[in-house]
Amino acid sequence: MITHRKVVIAFGAGALTTLPFFRAIKLFVVVWATSVLVQDASAQNYPDRPIRCVVPYVAGASPDVVARIISPKLADRLGQSVVVDNRVGANTIIGTEIAAKSPPDGYTILLGATALAINPSLYKLSYDAAKDFAPITQMVVAHFLLVVNPSLPATTVAELITLAKARPGRLNYGTSGNGSPTHLAAELLKHLTGINLVHVPYKGPPQVLTDLIGGQIQLAFDVISTSLPHVKSGKLRALAVSGAKRSTILPEMPTVAETVPGFNVLGWQGFLAPKGTPHEIIRQLHREIVAVITLPEVRQRLEELAYEVVGSSPEQFAEFMRADTAQSAKVIAGAGIRPD
Repeated sequence: MITHRKVVIAFGAGALTTLPFFRAIKLFVVVWATSVLVQDASAQNYPDRPIRCVVPYVAGASPDVVARIISPKLADRLGQSVVVDNRVGANTIIGTEIAAKSPPDGYTILLGATALAINPSLYKLSYDAAKDFAPITQMVVAHFLLVVNPSLPATTVAELITLAKARPGRLNYGTSGNGSPTHLAAELLKHLTGINLVHVPYKGPPQVLTDLIGGQIQLAFDVISTSLPHVKSGKLRALAVSGAKRSTILPEMPTVAETVPGFNVLGWQGFLAPKGTPHEIIRQLHREIVAVITLPEVRQRLEELAYEVVGSSPEQFAEFMRADTAQSAKVIAGAGIRPD
């Protein structure tokens, strides 16, 4: 004989309702089916209002520039405004937290960058970038350029390593602060080669270049767009780029990895959405963003800023972030890096 068991199901904030077992199952199916239909309808009508693009960087910073290049074109394709919302503070943590806690409906997206992979090893965070965001696409990567003062008797990475080993602790490198991508690049170089370099942190890249040109420090990793003019003028000497493969921006420049196997450090930017954003919306955003960044005029503007266009799938972007976060954690732990 089949008996009707009683089950307890919670609704809302603690309200309890006792129902026969089969009635409970039926209600669950109805509620689930209704939620699926609502989500499908929402995805089919998406977007029907403006989209907010949270940029956790100040206006004029590199990610902000990229966001403002892409957002008008993306708005044209989606038929809705894409509003850049600069939410700065705490080394991108404030803006990232705002995006993570936004409704997962496709109307808030985050322009994330390299700090997403570095911050988990430096700060106690209220969010988990790997768990609280759905990757959409990695848009661009940027190599860092290893540059030295021309007075330094090193014209290749191999010569720099030899010189550093002959002068342990006597060569200084500058960065834009503890835990910055360029700091991690130099520490990875130290780790892989066994050389002893002295870290000199600055408040920002302009101060690094000023002292590098002036000879107060001897070397640095810097973004191509700001250091290359000084290389062309003879004020700095470029030795290599930081990625595992040569840069399409400077194809004639060797990589550090050609001398130091395993060296690979890139700056990057990409779009993410709060976790739980419908899969159909993620795919739509991916499709439209990739279409925008591969437009000839957009690609040209990005390349003028020394960015290489990627346009990866959500799955590829997620894997890239996992690998970059793991490498950052290893370098930070090994070098004992602490935030400023």
